[in-house]
Amino acid sequence: MIMDGGIADAGERDEAARLGLQSGLLNRRSFLLGSAVSLGALGLAGCANSGGMSRAEAAKLYGPVPEERFPIPAVDVSKIDPKYYRRTVRYDTKEAAGTIIIDPGHYYVYRVEGDGNATRYGANVGRKGFLWSGEAYVGRKAEWAVWTPPKEMIQRQPEAAKYAGGMPPGLDNPLGARTLYLYQNGKYTLYTIYSTRIAQSIGTGVSSGCTGLLTQDMIHLYSQTPVGTKVVVLPA
Repeated sequence: MIMDGGIADAGERDEAARLGLQSGLLNRRSFLLGSAVSLGALGLAGCANSGGMSRAEAAKLYGPVPEERFPIPAVDVSKIDPKYYRRTVRYDTKEAAGTIIIDPGHYYVYRVEGDGNATRYGANVGRKGFLWSGEAYVGRKAEWAVWTPPKEMIQRQPEAAKYAGGMPPGLDNPLGARTLYLYQNGKYTLYTIYSTRIAQSIGTGVSSGCTGLLTQDMIHLYSQTPVGTKVVVLPA
């Protein structure tokens, strides 16, 4: 997803309708999920160590986070395929512990833990035509970032022009509670790993190249990811 201190790209009202998103979420995800959903928005698969997670257990894992600057509501876990719940899995890789591996073909993000294990998160990824692969690193990170739409998106979506000076942080900001900015050779790639509150986006290709995790998952990943962390994006 094309970004400039934020996420971008749209034309996603059709995507929002396909995902059954409520119109009240229009502002947040038009920039993000199609970039994503409406104004207002690398191939090993791990095997679960255990038999998976029940919906009741998931409801606890994805419960509200009231202590945040902007209190985060609980996720409606009924809108997520259980295979995308966070879990520890067996994952064979030569990458060092701490490395983030994005697998867009299976809608997963892995954090390598070492000893053949990884934490696996369900994700949304780039839609057709916006997928990419390669190596990058976390060049900077931010909590409750200001989002600024790039000029290219404003040209496609004139309604985004009102945020040309930046959209303040908050639950409706496309970047959400946490953002990891991906760099290559000292330059920002315009791609991020960001947080989303749209449960039904997980397991879909809806962005313009960025990778979204549920907010609770993103907070978990963010807390363990220092600047400089290697990121590997697998081919889809």
